[in-house]
Amino acid sequence: MASLMIRARAALFGISRSEADFARRGFETARPDARVCLEGVGVSFIDGYNAWLSDTLDATLAGIPGALGGFAVEGAAMASALLDHLTFWRRDRWARLLRDRPEHLYMIHIGAGWATARLRLSLRRAVRQRDPLLGWLVADGWGFHQTYFHPAEWATGRKRVSPRAGYLARAVDQGVGRALWFVAGADPARVADKVGRLAADRHADLWSGVGLAATYAGGCEPHELATLVELAGEFRAQLAQGAAFAATARTVAGNMTEHAQVAARAITGRDAGELRRLAMQAQPAAPHDPTGGSYESWRTRLAGELAKRGAA
Repeated sequence: MASLMIRARAALFGISRSEADFARRGFETARPDARVCLEGVGVSFIDGYNAWLSDTLDATLAGIPGALGGFAVEGAAMASALLDHLTFWRRDRWARLLRDRPEHLYMIHIGAGWATARLRLSLRRAVRQRDPLLGWLVADGWGFHQTYFHPAEWATGRKRVSPRAGYLARAVDQGVGRALWFVAGADPARVADKVGRLAADRHADLWSGVGLAATYAGGCEPHELATLVELAGEFRAQLAQGAAFAATARTVAGNMTEHAQVAARAITGRDAGELRRLAMQAQPAAPHDPTGGSYESWRTRLAGELAKRGAA
């Protein structure tokens, strides 16, 4: 009976790998290798999502390059959170994934945001149901999902979360910025153009998301990272803060890559180990502010510290 239920949920809720295809998504790409890199990220996410549904996550992770493992766990987090909402008799799957793979705590919170978007649930409630500090990554994941699957609306500014939503809108924009890296095919000039076309009050958070994606996901050459820093202009500190968060996530997960190291140093002037230390030092102590004040103070302190140390 258990195996039958597993097969049924995989058939009902599974996602095709074709969803990661740039042509299907309508994304731009400057170079074939950038497309291969970023499509590989999407495929790994989908593989992790489907593996969790079919109860084969361990085997799937064993067959995925370590650099992509975090994306697969993010996909598994989406699947577990989705099933938690659809089955009233058991709602501990997401929490169990977090318990079993605590090294991916950041990606697991982001994955919950994908499920929230896919099910059209209350985003504010979903944020409050998670960790008091990292719960804002749920909103980040929600923003990435909306922009990744609906770029014509969310990457152009036709749709956005109203500023009246408070910090929720800012956290969503951090995810929108991450997704713009994919939408623009990891091309710094195109990314800067897309950010520049959106409302000015969003730019700081968008550039933070760009820095995170450029470092964690990759897709561009070292010399292009210098161009990215230049194009960020007055938002270089925010770009650096995003890169520092990415370096911290990879260091904690134990899946640091050469590209992430290069990107972190190009954007912040610091290596991944030091960035993790700075991020942990800047992290606020409990209790956390449910309005987002603690999370934003974490980001602001880190960005300020990087700027003071000559980042970028």
